[in-house]
Amino acid sequence: MLLRPRRIAEVWWVGGGAALLLLTGAIPWHLAAAAVTDGSDVYLFLVGMMLLAELAREQGVFDWLAGETVHHARGSTPRLLLLVYGAGVLVTVFLSNDATAVVLTPAILAATRRARVTPLPHLLACALVANAASFVLPISNPANLVVFHHAMPPLHLWLAEFAWPSILTIVVTLLLLQLLFRKTLAEPVQDAPERVRLQHGGLAALAGIGLTVVVLLVASARGAALGMPTCLAAIGISAAIYGWQRANPLPLLAGISWSTLALVAALFVMVRALEQIGALGWTSMALHWAAGRSNTAAVLLTAFTVGVGNNLVNNLPLGLLTSAALHAAHVTGMLASAALLGIDIGPNLSVTGSLATILWLIALRRENVHISAWDFLRAGALIMPLSLLAACAGLLMQQGLAH
Repeated sequence: MLLRPRRIAEVWWVGGGAALLLLTGAIPWHLAAAAVTDGSDVYLFLVGMMLLAELAREQGVFDWLAGETVHHARGSTPRLLLLVYGAGVLVTVFLSNDATAVVLTPAILAATRRARVTPLPHLLACALVANAASFVLPISNPANLVVFHHAMPPLHLWLAEFAWPSILTIVVTLLLLQLLFRKTLAEPVQDAPERVRLQHGGLAALAGIGLTVVVLLVASARGAALGMPTCLAAIGISAAIYGWQRANPLPLLAGISWSTLALVAALFVMVRALEQIGALGWTSMALHWAAGRSNTAAVLLTAFTVGVGNNLVNNLPLGLLTSAALHAAHVTGMLASAALLGIDIGPNLSVTGSLATILWLIALRRENVHISAWDFLRAGALIMPLSLLAACAGLLMQQGLAH
């Protein structure tokens, strides 16, 4: 999956691994089916976000956003990067990191083409901020809902716990990105010939995305699953806009990456197989061992172990395994928070770390842009450890202030 030999898509390698598990009897068919069913909320959430992304594309929102970004950069590439990063923070916080990968990436690519600058730092900013800002709110990352499935903290307690870790991670990731690409960022920005005016359909699409944010926040505050509300909101908004325009909405379905849903289902199967061979027991014992260390050691061990593990398994299924282990070991508080930091920030190491990064790659390939695993790893090897360390420091500081 990481190397993609012969440019064969990720879904075939992950799906092939899941198929081998079934064919060799390593996991019974009924357990595999149950594992696939467990991901229903995630599938619905992703379908809703992909529909909104395609709607925004069709209604010209991406072209408008690209033009505004280049215009407000005022000839400065560092300012362009800052604008890109800020947009990524907002989209991630209120629409989830998957939405940043699916919705924002094509717009930023269009902006860099208009500005005629090297796209790599700006595109990497989309991928990295999608994970760095993904624990500001519970809805900022589907993995958050998975990890705290058994005991989701109320919103005010969530904000109190993760305020400093979020701020430090977002800031450190940006500073390191600017440091890595300081030479590239010396290029001048060339303004687009003219600013793009957003038409009525685009304004309606933006309003629909805003309505979706409200729906997600209300659902999160009530502790409801997010998949069905997101999907229904996207379908309703799309139907309303295309009904008003008297256009056929069916082409929107082409914007849904069905192979990505299959990839996620295969990942769920692989995690269930890991549970079958005792991974849950091993993880619970490791958590108990870490809980016996000092606060600093426990936080760092948990966060970095989980963080690196994401890149071997992917953070969504690892979140399921971690959630089950936390519940089985009766671990709560700071250790559970440290595990979440690893789940959300760890994927910034490699392209296989999170579903958002895989969606980011797919969005780029649709635009005939190919960023290699090595390009991502070169940046991630510096940015992930330091930003995760900053988040751990913020968590310990937050705990110190609370006591």
